[in-house]
Amino acid sequence: MAAMDIAALQQQHALVLWAAFAVGTAFGFIAQRTHFCTMGAISDIVNMGAWTRMRMWAMAVGVAMIGFHAMGWLGWIDTTQTIYTSGRIVWLSALVGGALFGLGMVLASGCGSKTLVRIGAGSLKSLVVFFVMGFAAFATLRGVVAVLRVNTLDTVAFDLSLGSALPVWVSSALGWNPALTGLLVALFVGGALMAWAFMDADFRTGNNLLGGLGLGLVITSMWWVSGHLGFVPEHPETLEAVYLATNTGRMESLTFTAPMAYTLDWVIFFSDTSKVLTTGVVTVLGVVAGSFVQAMVGKSFRWEGFRSTQDTALHLGGAVLMGVGGVIALGCTVGQGLSGLSTLSLTSMIAVTGIVLGAIGGFRFQIWLLERE
Repeated sequence: MAAMDIAALQQQHALVLWAAFAVGTAFGFIAQRTHFCTMGAISDIVNMGAWTRMRMWAMAVGVAMIGFHAMGWLGWIDTTQTIYTSGRIVWLSALVGGALFGLGMVLASGCGSKTLVRIGAGSLKSLVVFFVMGFAAFATLRGVVAVLRVNTLDTVAFDLSLGSALPVWVSSALGWNPALTGLLVALFVGGALMAWAFMDADFRTGNNLLGGLGLGLVITSMWWVSGHLGFVPEHPETLEAVYLATNTGRMESLTFTAPMAYTLDWVIFFSDTSKVLTTGVVTVLGVVAGSFVQAMVGKSFRWEGFRSTQDTALHLGGAVLMGVGGVIALGCTVGQGLSGLSTLSLTSMIAVTGIVLGAIGGFRFQIWLLERE
């Protein structure tokens, strides 16, 4: 019976990986088709006063937020089992890491997800950014930068017994059922975000709705894959509850900074049997694949390289900042921005604030460079 249980577990593990790859592919396809980009959304506001792409981003967050907490209310997932909702708010790491990431994504012409999407569409300079960003992320996860991170920024935190998700505080204060409270708060906040996005007539186009609704459902789908399909209440060998194929040991949705590092690690040490595929790695590959398919279908595939020495230097510097900052902040514009905010995590809200501030600083730096020239 034990052997059958292990065999079934292995089949479930494979199913989780294939499902995660499909989710990543959907993300890449939709992001390439709709030009979804967090940096672009902020840039549109700062430089042109245009809010359309930010409305797309807000709608995606709202849909993911409602989807995540609806599944928690239905009992499909345990909403407390994520890295975003732990009881430790590393506010300084989230703020500083977010600012570094925000600055880096401006210098590198896009965040981690946009880098993967551009690779699928033929950008060789984004391929370089991927390798440098993945290297920097790995150094911050386990290398020389990790030692500095753990001994400085990560020591500054608030330890909260209830956890860092907003619904648990509302639930505790009002004495309501936590799952129902989560759904009600998500409906209120997420619904407001969706309503704000939808009220603009210029936003209501097929492409924008596909980006907002589609990517929100993609984030929700990944939570279901990891937290429901990949959840095993009792492992046949350890007799402990496990989330299959995750790097954190908890359920995960889409995020791309640390998974880039894990992807490089898997490729480099492929012959090491201890290096196994995880949902993070397959979603990285899926985003590139999905973007490639859409680029070919839409006839937008173009080879792209660096324009100048300065262009190369800025992209390399941005890649380092994103790799370091994304790990310090526990996520990127997708990891903390879409996945993290969908949990209504206070840490994610701080990290997103840092990302926006860093991006604004990056735009001002670019203006300074142009004026200097």
